[in-house]
Amino acid sequence: MTPPDKQTDAAGPAVEPGATGTGDERPADAGASRAEGGSQAVTEAALFEAFGGVRGLVETTVPGLVFIAMFTVNKDLHTAAITALVISGVMVVVRLLRRDTVKHAFSGIFGVGFGVLFAMMTGNAKDFYLPGMLYTLGLALGYIVTSLAGVPLLGLVLGPVFKENLSWRKRNPGRKKAYTKASYAWGFILLGKSAVLFPLYFWGETTQFGWVTVVLKIPPFLLAVYLTWIFLAKAPPPINVIAEMEAEEEAAKAEKAAAKAATAEAGTPGRHRR
Repeated sequence: MTPPDKQTDAAGPAVEPGATGTGDERPADAGASRAEGGSQAVTEAALFEAFGGVRGLVETTVPGLVFIAMFTVNKDLHTAAITALVISGVMVVVRLLRRDTVKHAFSGIFGVGFGVLFAMMTGNAKDFYLPGMLYTLGLALGYIVTSLAGVPLLGLVLGPVFKENLSWRKRNPGRKKAYTKASYAWGFILLGKSAVLFPLYFWGETTQFGWVTVVLKIPPFLLAVYLTWIFLAKAPPPINVIAEMEAEEEAAKAEKAAAKAATAEAGTPGRHRR
């Protein structure tokens, strides 16, 4: 995800064409380039944390892949559903044993659990994917509607990750614009995914529908994350409101301590007497 330009910082400051390299370096430009590279790295790390990274993708993709693979082979809905649920549970247990963050694994097992419940209730293997499809459609509409309302959903999700909370709404208009663009990107990408899956759900053959669902799990997600990274990497840096609050608390403590010391000094009798 890191662009090739970012690697030039390690080689040294940029030199203007025709420069000798002895006195024509542009330290201000180099500093700006390093700052931009640092901002991009922070953005990339925050996105991986928010969306679960590669492992999160695996944990949300593998159960659906196992389900449709087993159903394609033996056409046994119950075996395929239970196996997918067990695999999802194993991944949660592994996370717990390793003391890793489990929020993405738990969201995965809940999704698989609802899928198994739907499929068992209706006897239709397609319904294993129905809760996820409805969630995707609702999320797409959420991204678009909140962007139209001026409170882009992605800003609400990523604000705490960047420690800026909601400061981007009024204090950082460039960042709000980036969150709005990224939210629209997520919304329309997920709408496009829904436009493919819902017709297949109603009219497609079960195994065909299942494999298409699995194939469309990762590419749209990666595209949306990449566009988000592009928009945010070019946006102004986040305002760290957590650091601001901590600094205000420290300043208030220092002010109280100074006032207390001044009061104690003023109250000491005969200090300047001989």
